[in-house]
Amino acid sequence: MSAILQRIKEIEDEVSRTQRNKNTEYHLGQLKAKVAKLRRELLAEPKSSGGGGDGFDVSKTGDARVGFIGFPSVGKSTLLSNLAGVYSEVAAYEFTTLTTVPGVIRYKGSKVQLLDLPGIIEGAKDGKGRGRQVIAVARTCSLIFIVLDVLKPLHDKKVIERELEGFGIRLNKQPPDISYRKKNKGGVNLSQVVPQSYLDLNTVKAILAEYKIHNADIVLKCDATSDDLIDVVEGNRTYIPCIYLLNKIDQISIQELDIIYKIPHAVPISAHHKWNFDDLLEKMWDYLNLVRIYTKPKGQLPDYETPVVLHADASTVENLCNKLHKAILREFKHAVVWGTSVKFSPMRVGKEHVLHDEDVVQIVKKL
Repeated sequence: MSAILQRIKEIEDEVSRTQRNKNTEYHLGQLKAKVAKLRRELLAEPKSSGGGGDGFDVSKTGDARVGFIGFPSVGKSTLLSNLAGVYSEVAAYEFTTLTTVPGVIRYKGSKVQLLDLPGIIEGAKDGKGRGRQVIAVARTCSLIFIVLDVLKPLHDKKVIERELEGFGIRLNKQPPDISYRKKNKGGVNLSQVVPQSYLDLNTVKAILAEYKIHNADIVLKCDATSDDLIDVVEGNRTYIPCIYLLNKIDQISIQELDIIYKIPHAVPISAHHKWNFDDLLEKMWDYLNLVRIYTKPKGQLPDYETPVVLHADASTVENLCNKLHKAILREFKHAVVWGTSVKFSPMRVGKEHVLHDEDVVQIVKKL
């Protein structure tokens, strides 16, 4: 492993020394592809350093999973205790939490699993501390809370982002709009839907050559970088929304708080005093992108107490039926919907219909 780390450091040093412009993009693309391949090797060994074992393997429950990540002693355990009423050991020394501590919170009819992960340290992506196990669990989360000390947020934020990036986790980003298809012959064909600032055919060929790919069709539908293309070729990147929790605001002034509010994707809180938890939970709900569907048995009132919770990207009637019971689809005739997803309330729809938050649905079965 030390040999791989040394090689990664040498290449990254060369990248940092190389001035980025159109003429050097070809060389930088090659170097970054080499680093990506080496990091994949690094993460593949040893296999025992995955997310399971030693208290890290926590079964998924609920409608979504939120992981707390941060340096030691930033208040993650206090936050879990005060949000979910779960005891997670708190002390005045670092590395109090040594395993994953789960909790559950109910919000707007949903059940959200919270995971207090052990504090990570700089160099986690290179195998230091328990960084591999921590970030392996983070990859399974629907949302990440990065908990920061409000007195030094920007430095810690950059370090943690760098560690997560090294593990292939992309925060608050969408997958690059790039179509990529390997083929058996014909060379590399590059199509550009929009003008490109960084990539040209030679740079694309250089990156693919590092992966021993010499025949492929590439369609760039965005102004892509070499990093974007490498992410698509690697195919193992995880795109996760993230909220930065700036903890311990009881230690700063009102004027400083006004400045901190301008940090994107951030919520200032005091885990100890339970300050600003309402804003935190509301933002959590927005970033989880969930929708609540109320079911209505025929001839009865809708069940507003226990909604069926789906992700907004998969909120079809078909997915609703599968979550209720897989046998429902076999007898499905149509659904009747009340809500903003239909032009008229009620309206008859098929199983492909996309539901909106707080729609009311009645499933009609075949006779």
